[in-house]
Formats: sequence, C-alpha cells, structure tokens
Amino acid sequence: MITAFIDLDGTLIDSKIGITSSIQYALKKLGADVPHEDDLEWCLGPPIRENFSVLLGEGADLEEAVDLYRERFSEIGKFEADVYDGIGEMLMDLQEMGARIYLATSKMQEHAQDIVEHFGIHAYLDGLFGSEPDGERSDKTSLLQFALEETGADPAKCFMLGDRRHDVFGAKNNDILSIGALWGYGGPEELREAEADLLIGAPEELTEVLADAFPEEDEEE
Repeated sequence: MITAFIDLDGTLIDSKIGITSSIQYALKKLGADVPHEDDLEWCLGPPIRENFSVLLGEGADLEEAVDLYRERFSEIGKFEADVYDGIGEMLMDLQEMGARIYLATSKMQEHAQDIVEHFGIHAYLDGLFGSEPDGERSDKTSLLQFALEETGADPAKCFMLGDRRHDVFGAKNNDILSIGALWGYGGPEELREAEADLLIGAPEELTEVLADAFPEEDEEE
C-alpha cells in the first residue's frame, strides 16, 4: 500500500495572502520594515520562526514575532486561501488507488486542522501531521520521521509531495520518494537544486507518475 504525505501551503492551497498579510501585520506591530507581499513569497513553506529570523535578524525576539503573526493568522489569515484547481480530483485518484493520505505541514497542527476542515480537504485524509505551538516538528525531517513512526508506513512505499526544498530534504532524510509540485512557490530551479526525485506540473499528473514509481503496487492489484 502506498502512503502519501502531502504538504499544505503551495501544494494543496494557495495561501499567499493569509501568510504574507499576517507576517506584514507582525512586522508592523514590531516597528520593522514591511516588505511587499510579493517579496514575501519565499516565506510560504519554511517554518515561521525561520522566516522571522531572516526578516528580523540576529537578536530578535522570535517568540514575540510568532505570537503577533498568530494573532492575525488564527482569526483571519488561515482562511485567506484558495484550493488549487485539480486538487480534489488528485486526492480522489489517490483514494481510488488505495493509498493512505496524510497531510504533512510545518504549520501548527491546530491551524492546519482548521484549514483542511474549512476547505473540505479533511474528507480525503487519513490523518494530519503538523507542528506544535513551540515549533517542535516544524522542520520536515523530524515531522516525517514522527509521521513514519505513528503510521508504521514503509518508507520504500511512501512519497512526499511538496513545492519547496524543505519538503524534498525532509523526504530524502527519511528515505522517502520526493515529488516536487511545480505549481507552488518553490519553482523548478529550487526543486531541481534540492534534487527532487520527480517533478510534476499539475495535480492530475500525480497518479501517472506514481504508476511508474511504484509498479509493484499495480501488479498487486
């Protein structure tokens, strides 16, 4: 049985407005420079503390920044998003293949749960793995390690679908097939530099790629 671990931001949903607006809110409250939303696209995917460490520099109070970010995001920002075209069909195709489907996101688990329920994505999921409020498991390596332990999944029969290098590195560090989603914010250059195993240009391409990557699954059927 194939086990799918799928990223949220930039892979299932376009969450640019919610994330960048909440970052701008926090920066403004802190009296820091506030970049344009387009200059904050690199913040979609990495852990939020990592983003603020870059934006605010050495010596910044990252916990204050995160608290201010969540002040807006938890009320408004988490719902300022759109599900990418073709995602519902992709998830249904995975279900028809008999795959187990898990969300694997650096986002705080509580927020991720609210988001997938709001957009109806939860109906396709067998489970959800996110980070703790203190940042524990916000990096994809530890998150996927935890997910493998919890699910008992065989890494050789798993894949991680995501749009950023963090997804690729997390998969590689856990011996999981990494598939780069080119419709997200990482882009082909970032994903190729991270040495993603496979790249797909649209959600509907996933099942075809999986048939080649896991031929033994088709034989078992």
